[in-house]
Amino acid sequence: MKSSRIYSPAWWLPGGHLQTIWGKLARDRRDLPLTREIWTTPDDDEIEIYHLAGTEGRPHLLLLHGLEGTVRSHYVNGFFSEASDLGWSAHLLVFRSCGDHVNKTCRLYHSGETGDVRFALDRLRPVIGDSQIFLAGVSLGGNVLLKFLGESGSALPAGVAAAAAVSVPYDLASSATRISKGFSRIYQRFFLRTLKLKMIAKRQRFDDLPSVDVLENIRTLKQFDDVVTAPIHGFQNAMDYYTRSSSLQYLTSIRLPTLLLSSFDDPFLPPEILAKVELVARSNPALHVEFLRHGGHVGFIGGAVPWRPTYYAEHHVMKFFDAYANRAASTDQGEVA
Repeated sequence: MKSSRIYSPAWWLPGGHLQTIWGKLARDRRDLPLTREIWTTPDDDEIEIYHLAGTEGRPHLLLLHGLEGTVRSHYVNGFFSEASDLGWSAHLLVFRSCGDHVNKTCRLYHSGETGDVRFALDRLRPVIGDSQIFLAGVSLGGNVLLKFLGESGSALPAGVAAAAAVSVPYDLASSATRISKGFSRIYQRFFLRTLKLKMIAKRQRFDDLPSVDVLENIRTLKQFDDVVTAPIHGFQNAMDYYTRSSSLQYLTSIRLPTLLLSSFDDPFLPPEILAKVELVARSNPALHVEFLRHGGHVGFIGGAVPWRPTYYAEHHVMKFFDAYANRAASTDQGEVA
């Protein structure tokens, strides 16, 4: 599969941290005409989904965001912009508690929750019709996506044509350790700040949740998962949650063509985990691995000068998808002929 954009890491963003931070702080956003819906889930909760309308009959993209992501995340705008340029429709599934209001039930979202992905695909089917749908996940959303694909095997919903996962924390325990050390702790503090605020807001409705004092004393994501994520979602503790939810163990069961895009200088994950993923992928032809030396976490920024940056990840993923879409279209035309 060829891409019209060659990735050469920006010289002016040396190292994984600068690649990671640039997107959030400096990336321009394109104004796109999005619409929002609120869907009631089977357990009487609510999730938000954003839509970008494309050309009728063209494929659709379903995007899963990362930890504490929102519709305002830089990579969401990047993916939707690339989809718009291709004339595709795009949909963002906003995980529970990541929308503009606190969700109705006690539960949140987590790296192993795949039920809402299948629910979203089922709800989108009447909208999509006979069009193909492609699945992309970023960071935590990538872990959710790969776990979903592994659990599903060949029994995927109709019309799902290919998938891509960017900057995935394939081993959640290793990722939790990595993000608690060195400069990476700055990302941990950012995530914990918003996660704690959400839990404090939820305590107004569910007073059996951990007290404000307990929440304020949490200093690491592993502590948060021990105190909040695990007990709320039926895990024994954080390590039980990490063990059962890490996508690494589901890769061998994936049967859908899936692009895995990561960098070895990702500050959220030790590079040796990517080496393990590469080893697994050698025995699964459905997995297309592209692990680059530089790119940070959901960075992959190029460009000769800072005022003209390029963004490889979203562009490359959509090119990967478009190749499968065009292949299907060529096959259909051949059958008709």
